[in-house]
Amino acid sequence: MINTPTTIHTADGSSVTITRRGLEFDLETRNARGETISTVVMNEADVRALLDSADDELYGRAA
Repeated sequence: MINTPTTIHTADGSSVTITRRGLEFDLETRNARGETISTVVMNEADVRALLDSADDELYGRAA
């Protein structure tokens, strides 16, 4: 699981950062100007479900 902040930069200049915060994770989206658009707090089960769902959509299989 994610132990250090991880940031993905998108083609339009936006970014998505996921950061562990104790037992929870912050998922933060920023626009190209660096302004925070949203922050979602998720528990580990929710993060795993999100990653598994993305893996299934991308590769046609569950992780």
